Amino acid sequence: MRNIDYFDRQVRLHPNRAVLIANGQTLTYGEVHDLTHRVAGALLTAGLAHQEAVAVMSPNHPAVLVAMLSLWRAGAAWIPVNTRNALADNIAYLTYVRASVLFYHSSYADDARQVQRDVPTIRLMICLDADEGDAPSIDAFMLPAGSPRVPDWGDPTGNGEELTAIIATGGTTGPAKGVRVLNRSWGTMLETIGNIMATDTPPVFLATAPLTHAAGPFTMAGIAMGATVVVLPQFDADAVMDAIVEHRVTHTFLPPTAVYTLLAHPRVRDIDYSSLKYFLLAGSACAPEKLRQMVEVFGPCMCQSYGQTEFHLVATWLSPHVVAAAAAGDHPERLASCGQQTYSVRVELMDDDGALLGPGEVGEIVGRGGIVGGGYFEMPEVSAETWAHGWHHTGDVGRRDEHGFYYIVDRKKDMIVTGGFNVFCTEVEAAVTELSGILECAAIGIPDEKWGEAVTVLIVAAPGAPDAQAIIAHCKERIGSVKAPKHVIFKDALPRTAVGKFDKKAMRAEFWEGQDRGVA
Repeated sequence: MRNIDYFDRQVRLHPNRAVLIANGQTLTYGEVHDLTHRVAGALLTAGLAHQEAVAVMSPNHPAVLVAMLSLWRAGAAWIPVNTRNALADNIAYLTYVRASVLFYHSSYADDARQVQRDVPTIRLMICLDADEGDAPSIDAFMLPAGSPRVPDWGDPTGNGEELTAIIATGGTTGPAKGVRVLNRSWGTMLETIGNIMATDTPPVFLATAPLTHAAGPFTMAGIAMGATVVVLPQFDADAVMDAIVEHRVTHTFLPPTAVYTLLAHPRVRDIDYSSLKYFLLAGSACAPEKLRQMVEVFGPCMCQSYGQTEFHLVATWLSPHVVAAAAAGDHPERLASCGQQTYSVRVELMDDDGALLGPGEVGEIVGRGGIVGGGYFEMPEVSAETWAHGWHHTGDVGRRDEHGFYYIVDRKKDMIVTGGFNVFCTEVEAAVTELSGILECAAIGIPDEKWGEAVTVLIVAAPGAPDAQAIIAHCKERIGSVKAPKHVIFKDALPRTAVGKFDKKAMRAEFWEGQDRGVA
């Protein structure tokens, strides 16, 4: 099926159900259906060609979702613009994917003008929330009510291989690569989420993480399930808690670091979370002790998924039932797991020679199946390398237990080699974050004459947290002296990438500058 078909199915079933709630405004499925026809018709009237790249640059706003659905109805490919990136990087990416249309929010008007000047393929600018300069608002741009319906363009390939998006990778190792997201792979992702996160009542999704990142696909999965989507402009702990109560939210998604902020909020234990069925953590690893605390506070709704831009969102799944049981002491080690493979993909572990590994062995996580995208946009050599031996290679190192639960132990390039031993950063970080008062922790290797690399932890701590000696002593007891940090460095904040992940390349830079080698 085409991406837009999932939305249209819910329009037929529930035309009068609210689909978007934001800024005091409510729109039904039927109303948004009409809006998307009018915007898509205007795009086609303006000369949009099939499969052209249409970019959206905005904070969270209900018009973002209208624009996404409209461009898909018109047969275009969605290009989400991460506004936390440097503008020069976004311009380079939009040039690479040859974006022709830019939907933007007026708060990014200056950036949008620079994009218009520097991206040669941009020929149409549409402001989401207001008439802005020469750009019409989306309301002014769309065709009038009663205009002819958009043709049902279908999928000429017949096999779902047409583009629905080109999404930038979030890595730190060079210019972003554009992942070719296909109707087939996106649809499989939507159906997988609908299967593993089903409810007996109409779902209510809370969108507070950026729609330009994982929250965008997650929210569209909600719409494919017939959800009402409550959109918040950004993450705010008070607003999140209030929205859960007011709208009886059943599903929400946040990265672990945002949930840590919630846990530290003075009101967090005063809120009724009984409506929550699925509180999804994704995007980075969650400290097991923190996950246990989340179950205590939010109830048996916590769950995790593992995926990548290339390996859409739900390659593995750790269900609320498993998390709650682990928090209660039944297989507590599973609090450190990213779950079991979902039904839409086969996940395995592989050594450097392409041999598949068994339970207990450590290797690269690889996968194949419906949720794997179509390689990188116009990068055949890189695509082939990532698909070595007929599997998508994640670059993540993991192991699998005898019950099929996967445990990510590190990124390949983040492994610390100290005194000839391999130390996985996540194991060190998990040990440190068991201690009270540790808000954030990142383990890296720094140059050391004796060990080659010395295990070092950078920490953001709350008042009253243990000192360096106490942290080192705790880690020696928990994970042994080889893996225990040699250095503990307290920081006010830790650098992050534009998608909110720890930027370990930046963390290492100050220590490795001037060295003959590096680990970044």
